[in-house]
This record gives sequence, C-alpha cells and structure tokens, in this order.
Amino acid sequence: MPSGRLIIDAVPGIGAIRPGDDLISILGDAMDAMEDSLADGDVVVIAQKVVSKAEDRFFHLKNVTPSARAEELALVCDKDPRLVELILSEASSVVRCQPGVLIVNHRLGHTMANAGIDRSNVAGDEDIVLLLPEDPDGWCAEARENWRARFGADLGVVMSDSFGRPWRLGTTGVCIGASGVPALLDVRGRSDLEGRALEVTTIGLGDELAAAASILMGQADEGVPVCVIRGVNKREDGAARDLIRPPEADLFSGGRQN
Repeated sequence: MPSGRLIIDAVPGIGAIRPGDDLISILGDAMDAMEDSLADGDVVVIAQKVVSKAEDRFFHLKNVTPSARAEELALVCDKDPRLVELILSEASSVVRCQPGVLIVNHRLGHTMANAGIDRSNVAGDEDIVLLLPEDPDGWCAEARENWRARFGADLGVVMSDSFGRPWRLGTTGVCIGASGVPALLDVRGRSDLEGRALEVTTIGLGDELAAAASILMGQADEGVPVCVIRGVNKREDGAARDLIRPPEADLFSGGRQN
C-alpha cells in the first residue's frame, strides 16, 4: 500500500545530453550525488526527450522526400509535407487529419499528435526535429537492471512524454515506457469504503507517476529531465504497452484513415 506520503525530488546536475552519451550512467552519477540514497520502491521518471537525444533520434527535414500521401495530408492539416512524411513513417495509421491537427497511431501503440515528433528544446535550425525513442519499455528495463546493480535497490523506472487528451484542454505527463512498476494497476476484487467489490477499476499508475513528475519537469525551459518519486511502494513489474487500449475496445476512433 502507498505510504500516505509522496515525495518528488528533481535530480540536479544533469547537463546537455548529446547523441551517443551513456545516458544510463550519466543519470546514475547524478542520482548517486543526491542527498538521499535510492531505496526499494523509489520510481525514477525520465523525460523521453533526453533518451531520444542520447539515441540520436534527430532528423533533418532536408533529408525527407514527401510522398504523394504526405503531400495530400499536408494540404489538409497545413503542415510541412516533409514533416508529415516523417510522421507517417512513425505511424501505423492516421486517426484524424484537419487544419492544424494530425493525430496518428504510433508504431509503439500510442495515439498521439504528430507521432510525438517535435522541435521544442532541440538546438539548431528549424528543420531539425526529434523522434520518440526506439523502444521506451526496453530502455526502462535496461536502466532498471543497471541501477539495481549499482544502487542495490529495487527501483521502478517510468519514461514520460507530454500528451494532449480527448475532450480535455492542456497537456499532461503520460507514461510511454516503464519497468519495475505496474503501469496498469488492476484493483478489481478489492473493496470500496462501503465493502462493495470493485468490478471494473484499473488504475493508470504509470500515467499518474508521469503526470506527478511533470509538475517539476515542466514543459518549457525548466531543464529538469529526471525526478525520483518516493513512497509509491508498488514493485510489481509492468510496461507502458499495458496501458494501450486494444483496438476492439476503442469506441471513439472508428473513423481511422489508413
């Protein structure tokens, strides 16, 4: 059970991350220098952007040749056809395309705007963009094993990104990678305060942790890519893919455009 108290600490001392950097070691060094030692049940939340930078997921739009499909969609959503082509290369299908909006199903399973490709906090000219990491769940599992050996602590690891949400304004932190923590927490069978058994309740714990950390991480120039959350005390393993609603249970995206 949760401890009744959550503590979220920003991890200081992380400089600019560049392609090829050993990010797991860099973050391990920064956490090693923190005042409080890591302990069993702590959850480390990492912004996807630093992982993408270390993996050199940069792409220059000058190297992209738009397809006829990209040109067609670009006219509708009023985006650079080269960017649309790159979005399509990361997507399994298009969900919605209208002026200013291109929402797709990402190859990782997430439904998101622009396949997660953006220019924010990316140095260089305006034609350089950054893609999502290749395998967020796999990266979290590797980091967890490395840090468990280094710190002797059974940690959870969550990779976060910023998503908009249907029917809601504003972006929030969302889990796109996880290890060592139940990203989807099934509490069916537990009783509510009146003693009734819960029948359908599952909790997006990975998303809740990502959103909590994003309060410190911010969305602009805060420069806080990593936080440690203490007091969660949920150490069952899980993955971000557990959070993805199966297509047959999707009641709202029936109008997908392939």
